Amino acid sequence: MTVTLADVAARARVSPATVSRVLNGNYPVAASTRERVLRAVDELDYVLNGPASSLAAATSDLVGILVNDIADPFFGIMAGAAQTEIGGQEGSGRAGGEKLAVVCNTGGSPERELTYLTLLQRQRAAAVILTGGALEDPAHIAAMSAKLTKLADAGTHVVLCGRPPLPGSSAVVASLAFDNRGGGRRLTEHLLALGHRRIGYVAGPAERTTTRHRLEGHRTALAAAGLTDDQGPLTVHGPYDRRSGYKATLELLRRSPDLTAVVAANDTVALGACAAVRDQGLRIPQDISVAGFDDLPFSVDAVPALTTVRLPLHEAGARAGRLAMGTEAPPPGGIATIAAELMARASTAPPRG
Repeated sequence: MTVTLADVAARARVSPATVSRVLNGNYPVAASTRERVLRAVDELDYVLNGPASSLAAATSDLVGILVNDIADPFFGIMAGAAQTEIGGQEGSGRAGGEKLAVVCNTGGSPERELTYLTLLQRQRAAAVILTGGALEDPAHIAAMSAKLTKLADAGTHVVLCGRPPLPGSSAVVASLAFDNRGGGRRLTEHLLALGHRRIGYVAGPAERTTTRHRLEGHRTALAAAGLTDDQGPLTVHGPYDRRSGYKATLELLRRSPDLTAVVAANDTVALGACAAVRDQGLRIPQDISVAGFDDLPFSVDAVPALTTVRLPLHEAGARAGRLAMGTEAPPPGGIATIAAELMARASTAPPRG
């Protein structure tokens, strides 16, 4: 049954006029009243601009692209490539089949992620692209599944880019998942082949799928080499930023001064790791090898050039944009695994004898 403005008013115990004022934001309303109205809107899943049953036939020209941090090149590259596909070819000066892409910066907040999806639902978004790893929390997964199902039922195309499939959900048109496990395994195999045996790992946030998959790949390579003991102290978790890489690497060197290599969760973290190594009077790679992940544009210009794992971020983002627009057919089964490529550069070398 369609939820009306009157239903929201009854749930919030206010007049329909008050609900309208809160939603339009054009009249002062007491904070407690506003909170009550917004809570009722969420509980009833009230959708603005027409009944929910008509959304499939009346989607807008809006496409939402959700990112954790637009300042992070990992997300910026994917979002930019997707936006180019969504916006259409340059030069016509006319609006034809193009859509308006809006980048939504969640800051890694699961609550904000759900809020953006609700706002996009209310705006009758034609498509939604979610980028990067997912939060591994059962309550959030259930909430995401429910929200994406409502979006899909309303005619919105849902595409995951760089994110594994959502368990138990049929709402997603396509999931483009990076081979983070395979990339993590190949990176550590590279270090092992050089002769490293004491390898520290600066991991991302423990609750993220990307973190778990890359760390699993790393540990699979260690296990295959017979290095299964005493790995816990050689792993430190933290945010995906330079400061985390710096602090975590200092902690790893404190725990294990005999480290010969450090693997970082991504290239930005690896820059922090390199700074920490140098601040301890050590050389890269003569004393300690350092490796990253993602192959962001600056990695090849680092000194020394950073060994990393290349993810085709631009290609993945562009493909997600085409899938969102319906100009490319979904992969078989709706899931595509995107390969990760080892980029061996000057920041890794055999350990000193």
